[in-house]
Amino acid sequence: MKKLLSVMLASVVLLSACSTGGTKNETSNSGNSGAEGSSKPKEITVWAWDPAFNIAAMNVAKDAYAKVNPDVTVNVVENAQADIVQKLNTGLNSGSTKGLPNIVLIEDYRAQSFLQAYPDSFYELTDVVKAADFADYKIGPTSVDGKQYGVPFDSGVTGMYVRADYLEQAGYSLDALQDIDWKQYIEIGKAVKEKTGKSMLTLDPNDLGLIRVMIQSAGAWYTGDDGQTPTIESNPALKEALVMYKEMMDSGIVKVISDWSQFVGAFNGGEVASVPTGNWITPSIKAEASQSGKWAVAPLPKLGATEGSVHASNLGGSSWYVMNVDGKEAAAEFLSKTFASDAELYQTLNTKVGVIGTLKAAASGEAYSAADEFFKGQKVVSDFAAWTEQIPNVNYGMNTYAIEDIMVVAVQSYLGGKDVDTVLKDAQKQADTQIR
Repeated sequence: MKKLLSVMLASVVLLSACSTGGTKNETSNSGNSGAEGSSKPKEITVWAWDPAFNIAAMNVAKDAYAKVNPDVTVNVVENAQADIVQKLNTGLNSGSTKGLPNIVLIEDYRAQSFLQAYPDSFYELTDVVKAADFADYKIGPTSVDGKQYGVPFDSGVTGMYVRADYLEQAGYSLDALQDIDWKQYIEIGKAVKEKTGKSMLTLDPNDLGLIRVMIQSAGAWYTGDDGQTPTIESNPALKEALVMYKEMMDSGIVKVISDWSQFVGAFNGGEVASVPTGNWITPSIKAEASQSGKWAVAPLPKLGATEGSVHASNLGGSSWYVMNVDGKEAAAEFLSKTFASDAELYQTLNTKVGVIGTLKAAASGEAYSAADEFFKGQKVVSDFAAWTEQIPNVNYGMNTYAIEDIMVVAVQSYLGGKDVDTVLKDAQKQADTQIR
């Protein structure tokens, strides 16, 4: 999972498994084809990243829509997420919409940066998207002042993937993991290490994904409710998350890694007993077929000392937006009939692509209630869908990545022996200087 800077910067890096995707030469850049009222077939251009997930999902929706609206051509153009961010910033800063797509995928963490920085550049979808139809936590990032601009897409809902066989060797059943906090998780990890020789999890000290997961589980973020004011020094959830992070590192239960391939290699190679992360990791875990029946999924541990922390959180996720360019009505209609309302489409998206959507109606579908033999017959999609409904809604604001750049340095200082209160105080001062 790779780091990203603030959306207002032209230079960015990439975050998370669901945020990856290579670049291809664009064969169609125009967002201006197929103007409304034209007798010619309408064309919709979509920008997205990750051919195995986001683009695959859009192609499923495209094929479904073509059966009832064959006069609309949907061109899906692959870009790396970083390239999409840079192209949008460049185009919107120039004041020209030439070359922009009709529909663009934007990560939830950075959506407010675009919506607030370029308020006239996105087409309002309030009449297209019924906010109450989607998981509550997805509405905050996709709306501004009560107006809906994004169609919520995938859930970044987290869970704790566990090697049931390792846990059993250490004397723990799955039932013992249903209501634990991170301190208890660490104690279980020590037992697993002692009995099996396996690490409990991997951590990359330069990637604070687990910190995000911990604080959102308590309804907290790096900023206050306004999404703007840095809230670091006086943030109980963030302090406890850092303390738990360091305790994990100091306890000997962590296999330290530095990149995505090491992350995947550790659990595929049987080196770790758990993977607390977003549901998008499921295909990577199932890629090692020889481990079928050895894995299960338990609820996420919660923060034990922070009031209001729950066993549900989010990591990643993105949503679809319509640019305010010619063809916007056709683009909005396409999203209205697919991602914004079609519960049956989400069943196909789950079985074909592995998408767990945030449309509430999809959760009662057949695909969501199916047992998965890889996970010992557990209905893992149903569990993830239920946890999606419990994710606390926080305001990611415009500065998640700018503040997290500060926090990466702060965490390194803390791991190096600096007092946690001093670390948080220093980070607060730096954020106040850079963000306000």
